[in-house]
Amino acid sequence: MNQEEHLSADDLTLLQLGRRLQADGYRFITPTPLTHQRVNQRDEGQVADTLRDVFGWSRPFEPGLLSADEQRQLQEAQVIDAYDGRLKSRVRWSSLDDLLFVHSGFPTDAADSVFFGPDTYRFAQLIHAHLQQSFAPIQRAVDIGCGAGVGAILIARARREAQVLAVDINPAALRLTAINAALAEVVNVEVQASDVLQGTDGDFDLIVANPPYMADPAGRAYRHGGGSLGAGLSLRIVEQALNRLAPGGSLLLYTGVAMVDGRDPFFDTVVPRLDSARFGWTYRELDPDVFGEELLNPGYQRVDRIAVVALTVTRIG
Repeated sequence: MNQEEHLSADDLTLLQLGRRLQADGYRFITPTPLTHQRVNQRDEGQVADTLRDVFGWSRPFEPGLLSADEQRQLQEAQVIDAYDGRLKSRVRWSSLDDLLFVHSGFPTDAADSVFFGPDTYRFAQLIHAHLQQSFAPIQRAVDIGCGAGVGAILIARARREAQVLAVDINPAALRLTAINAALAEVVNVEVQASDVLQGTDGDFDLIVANPPYMADPAGRAYRHGGGSLGAGLSLRIVEQALNRLAPGGSLLLYTGVAMVDGRDPFFDTVVPRLDSARFGWTYRELDPDVFGEELLNPGYQRVDRIAVVALTVTRIG
């Protein structure tokens, strides 16, 4: 599907901005929210001097930093807003390999924010490793909770013959995924509204997911994983994905786990569901300690640490 043909005028403005940034050699690696906050608290982080400051660090900028025509177009497309006598972008652009991805500006306070950060980079590495090590044909793939569309786009670029679905419950995520797919020039990605796999049909040769895994008091969809410690959505994904894998198909789940009293409650819950006669699987910690600041929030009183893990499940025969 040619994503560009289906973009609105405002979305085409964002696409044109992405192409302009690419042509200018723009690059930005998005850090954790805490690092982003600390860097912007420095004296030199108060006002943007460059496009990287504007579209990477989400700093307010003076009107003269952009041409009058470009500023007008971006304001009409509601990409930039007035902010304390200056202007500020609603979106960020982040680099991954040779690609650019548009996602929500910092801070990501809105309920429909589309997140991109260190988890995204680790998720991408997991997908790259799987595609390099597995030569099983992929006719259909799906990225559950696609966000900015990273999983779907990486699969679509690596397997041009595959039909790749990008699904999410967040309309903003579907919109930005379509823009990012057009910028990446992949034509085998289709965006679709779906709560996990409930809105899709058929089996898949590859299912990938990088769901929210925090216990967010505000219940923001991009952060809140549900359940007592944020594992609810990850468990739903496993339950639905196991029944939708084609023979030889794989699930790649990247998620976070709140470790309690030295135990991994997600592992303890999910392993009994993996019938050894039907599935082969691996489970490993990718990073033992992330988002330590979250342990100060309600609900985490007994949590030792939050780790990120990768669960890979392959249907046998």
